[in-house]
Amino acid sequence: MKSTSLFLRCLLATVLLVLMAIRPSIAAPRLDETPRIAVISAFEPELSLLLDKTRQTHQFSVNGTTFTTGVLQGKPVVLFLSGISMTNAAMTTQLALDRFNISNIVFSGIAGGVNPDLHIGDVVVAARWGQYLEVLMAREVAPGVFDPSASNKLGFPGFGMMQTRPVKVVSANEPQVHKKFWFEVDPDMLAVARGLSDIALQSCDSGDQCLQREPRLMVGGNGVSGAAFVDNAKYREYVFKTFEANVLDMESAACAMVAYTNAVPFIAFRSLSDLAGGGDGANEMHTFMDIAAANSAKVLLAFLDAWSAAP
Repeated sequence: MKSTSLFLRCLLATVLLVLMAIRPSIAAPRLDETPRIAVISAFEPELSLLLDKTRQTHQFSVNGTTFTTGVLQGKPVVLFLSGISMTNAAMTTQLALDRFNISNIVFSGIAGGVNPDLHIGDVVVAARWGQYLEVLMAREVAPGVFDPSASNKLGFPGFGMMQTRPVKVVSANEPQVHKKFWFEVDPDMLAVARGLSDIALQSCDSGDQCLQREPRLMVGGNGVSGAAFVDNAKYREYVFKTFEANVLDMESAACAMVAYTNAVPFIAFRSLSDLAGGGDGANEMHTFMDIAAANSAKVLLAFLDAWSAAP
């Protein structure tokens, strides 16, 4: 009798464990149902400029990330830090989409300038973003000669052994696995950005550090992102020639990919804090970061003013 009872208890425990293993996962509930524009920056100095102008704020904390809901330029928003680099940006963007009712995604931050016609303080609103450091480290088949691999169909020339490849993705609108390099921003949001004018971009910071030229806004062209801080003149030249990129950063393409996967409109505003190794002296980021962050925020605020499609 005891052995039968023990057997039944063990059988019941086993069944319960199996049921727990196969039960469907339950998504965490939304923290707020109001349709909002997600406003993202990589690190605190970029976001603080926007938080200062946000009204009716309320904070939520999810997995250590602080989300601030409120009203910015008359639009319902949720603001948060992506964290620096691609994985952080993808993770926090998806977290926001899971826990809030996101209608659109906008990114504001600094970047490295790649196009030699652009200067520190300029703001770039790229039309598409690519993950240029998604690469194959190619086999060296002869001294200084690298095999680009049959899987590289993009046609981009490599930088030594580094051969850029597309990513494999699925999306809400295209659930079959497919390869993609460029992730386009939302055309309606881009059209609004093209119509922006008369934005008083900042030339000096509070410490009287000033730019040599008046900054300007450029809308269109390419941007690239990857998990590397670039401060190398030769690599900068390669990126401009190969990808025809205006700017490079460490987050925008990751956010663009998450937005694409979830079929949510996306756009990014990036102001040049440095020239990615193309300057005459030391890297300029820490000198001009405040000016660049302020200019990116100014353009984003002007965009929100003009964005009539937001709920």
